[in-house]
Amino acid sequence: MTEDKKIRIGIVATHLSGTDGVSLETNKWVDVLKRMGHECFFFCGESDSQENRKVTLVAEAHHMHPAIMQINEALFIAKKRSQNTETAIYNIKNHLKSKLFEFSQSFELDLIIAENVLSLPMNLPLGLAFAEFIGQTSMPAIAHHHDFWWERNRYMATPAEDYLQAAFPCTLKSIMHVVINSVAAKQLAFRKGVSSVVIPNIMDFASPPAAPDGYADDMRNELAIEKDAYFLLQPTRIVPRKKIEKAIELVRRMDRKCVLVVTHDAGDEGFSYQAYLEQFAKLMDVKILFASDRFDYQRKTTSQGLKVYSLSDAYSKADLVTYTSSMEGFGNAFLETIYYQKPIVIEAYEIFKLDIQPKGFKTIAFEDFIDRNVIMK
Repeated sequence: MTEDKKIRIGIVATHLSGTDGVSLETNKWVDVLKRMGHECFFFCGESDSQENRKVTLVAEAHHMHPAIMQINEALFIAKKRSQNTETAIYNIKNHLKSKLFEFSQSFELDLIIAENVLSLPMNLPLGLAFAEFIGQTSMPAIAHHHDFWWERNRYMATPAEDYLQAAFPCTLKSIMHVVINSVAAKQLAFRKGVSSVVIPNIMDFASPPAAPDGYADDMRNELAIEKDAYFLLQPTRIVPRKKIEKAIELVRRMDRKCVLVVTHDAGDEGFSYQAYLEQFAKLMDVKILFASDRFDYQRKTTSQGLKVYSLSDAYSKADLVTYTSSMEGFGNAFLETIYYQKPIVIEAYEIFKLDIQPKGFKTIAFEDFIDRNVIMK
């Protein structure tokens, strides 16, 4: 890809909506590609894009489609592979592959980018369909890997191992692999024998945050956060590896009135962890707000007429950011915190220690557990 040759690029994902890391990072890539003069088109199960004419929505592409959830339940929870499951995978895969051919032909694509489609089997038929589509067409492709299945316990010891080996990721010659950290690059080379380009998560640090315009001045009142309370922001999804219970413990240990605000939802891994956090916060006498319905990538209004604030608004009003994850692919929330110049309490997860901390960022970092030393920092 060169700047003197403008090309038509297809972006394929399970969804491109909300505040999850893949959607946010894809938006950043699209912004850069557009500035270079290229034109982008989208294939997914759900989209926030305002360019409807450039979006191909296919229900079965979404990881939350009932048929896909049923396949995931069978393969990765019950860990049973029946003939019915195989038939469902085969039929959906062929349907999605035909839609990919239509997508490519109707928009006359020159390049196609798979956003985590060949990394995590959240939609196994989509990954298989994409692999077969590239195999049949030899279309130039970029596989942008945010997380790999071998980094998640739920995908281990599964009856779908042959599917995983075939397409997650596939190693066809026309596919260039992009990973977001150095560890992933080494693991991909070790497991699949292919090289990759490391492109970390990004922020446009050359463009400062927009000046306050008053939109978020009522945020505390809207969320019932008292004026004298310390606003702690947890800008992550509610999944176990985010270790939000450590942020709750941090609040408990702080000798002042605090409110912990979680901006994202529970995502695709169920709601049992959120229920645990609610019980744990009550036990620790900590006020926690699960406010994903009031925050999104961009400002908007709910069907009830309530304000929805952007993530930028959340950072602008926060006193401290908590980022207590035990594992991250890179760390969007860390980059956002630096961009908005907020203090951060962070667990020194592996990628942070290897790829980020050596750059000299000043953080309140801890390893494994919260103690008084963390509070004193």
